[in-house]
Amino acid sequence: MGFASTIAVSGLNVASLRLQVAAGNIANAWSDGPLPDTPNPENFPAAYTPRRVNQVQNAAGGTDATVTAVSPAFVSVFDPTAPFADSRGMVASPNVDLGNELVQTLIARLSYAANAKVIRVDTQMGAMLFDITA
Repeated sequence: MGFASTIAVSGLNVASLRLQVAAGNIANAWSDGPLPDTPNPENFPAAYTPRRVNQVQNAAGGTDATVTAVSPAFVSVFDPTAPFADSRGMVASPNVDLGNELVQTLIARLSYAANAKVIRVDTQMGAMLFDITA
């Protein structure tokens, strides 16, 4: 595997992670829960904590990524029908921006395709070099 392919593989891994995180955020966007300071005698689960991908350049070439929690993790919304609503009818709703999550899935798709193309071209160039030297 050439140097370009090694870098592209790191890009594929980050694109895959970006897609996984966005999918989790989208799937749990409506996973409300009680506000943290609200008594919870029935032990309802807390609101989903959305995550985000922080991508950085790797010193050896390529890219790395870490996953962190979005801050603030929730916003207060009015839902008096929820069994875990506080006395004012407020619940914690995950701080998920669906528009941003859609953009993240598009970035992941385009990044994955571009890195796959780099691997394909690197492989073809290696094969051509092998044919020339043989």
